[in-house]
Amino acid sequence: MLTEKQEKMIAVFEQHVQAELDGDLVTTMATMTDNPHLLNIPTPVGGSGKDGVLAFYRDHLVGKFFPPDVKMQRVSITVGEAQIVEELVISFTHTTMIEWMLPGLQPTGKQVQAAFAVIVGFEGDKVAHEHIYWDQASVLVQLGLINPAGLPVVGAENARKLLAPK
Repeated sequence: MLTEKQEKMIAVFEQHVQAELDGDLVTTMATMTDNPHLLNIPTPVGGSGKDGVLAFYRDHLVGKFFPPDVKMQRVSITVGEAQIVEELVISFTHTTMIEWMLPGLQPTGKQVQAAFAVIVGFEGDKVAHEHIYWDQASVLVQLGLINPAGLPVVGAENARKLLAPK
């Protein structure tokens, strides 16, 4: 059973993500503390401090989050006293530049399905940080940029296994 505080954290996080998807920079930033940070671990891009996060969101993420056909499927969410960990699978067709995830890569038109883990820290009722993890090798295999032959990497198989583990 979640506490009222934990339910509020989930609501703020969901509002934050929806604002990113909607291209609403003002609401995205309003859900965050005055000194947030964001780090996409595989690339590693993001921002630190209000100005750094604002610049990253404005220039690389908000309204540019994913192509229009993006689907996000929550696998699990764990809520502590000051942190949320969300496990999800994100699927999309690579039809637009995704600077935060695939910096410098032109659209390939290929389908991608990848597992993500998002760690969201809170201070009070605002997002203090986001640390976002995904298997970049599996994404690059799906885009045809890595040949998995002889390597310990797979394409979408790991995301599909996460959605249907049996």
